[in-house]
Amino acid sequence: MTIFDLRNRVAFITGGNGGIGLGMAKGLAAAGAAVVIAGRNKIKAQSALSELHSLGGQAEFVELDVLNEASCRQAIERAVERFGRLDILVNNAGTTVRAQPQDLTARDWHLVMNTNLTSAFLCSQAAYPHMVRAGAGKIINIGSMMSVFASSYATPYAASKGGIVQMAKAMAVAWAKDNIQVNTILPGWIDTNLTRKAREEVQGLHEKVLARTPAQRWGNPDDFAGIAVFLAAPASNFITGAAIAVDGGYSVQA
Repeated sequence: MTIFDLRNRVAFITGGNGGIGLGMAKGLAAAGAAVVIAGRNKIKAQSALSELHSLGGQAEFVELDVLNEASCRQAIERAVERFGRLDILVNNAGTTVRAQPQDLTARDWHLVMNTNLTSAFLCSQAAYPHMVRAGAGKIINIGSMMSVFASSYATPYAASKGGIVQMAKAMAVAWAKDNIQVNTILPGWIDTNLTRKAREEVQGLHEKVLARTPAQRWGNPDDFAGIAVFLAAPASNFITGAAIAVDGGYSVQA
């Protein structure tokens, strides 16, 4: 196997039927991995599967409700039943509620934390024994620039994304003995359904993003294909606990 070859590897991606998740799924499929995309929207998943199959790879959809602990564990088990193993887990599912902190409800808080952070913990736990059995594993968490920066309208989102970075570091230390690497990607401003809504709700956001981003554009989901392959492949075997920005330089420009 070459350092970027993912043939005979199986990847499970939460929220893999669109946005950044699909961008990563396409990269992993192109590198040879069998890909399981997990989510709630079957119709959206069929379109994603068509794209993945067009790359010549194996791809399946499993239903997953990340707010349900049993669903998280059962979805992982179904993926293993289908392909016989699990080598790569991408914890990508996410949501947000945009409001000032004083206006948030407890329900808002728990929705965001459970979707973004708790589900990643549960899926990682469920994947762990299968990776141990395989003798190696790769877990890729999707954080955010909000893991580092602050925004007045994203308190639970920032908390969840900061938490996922620290969770990855703790798991990286705990599971290094099992040859499992755990890393986090920190997306900048990416053109997805979630951020399109943000542009509607946050006045001047589009202009502010372009002004601060040296690349002078918003990112797109396909920008995540390469980093996904790198972190899933043998090329990154000595990298664990890292948080890598994919943001067109947003985080390095004052």
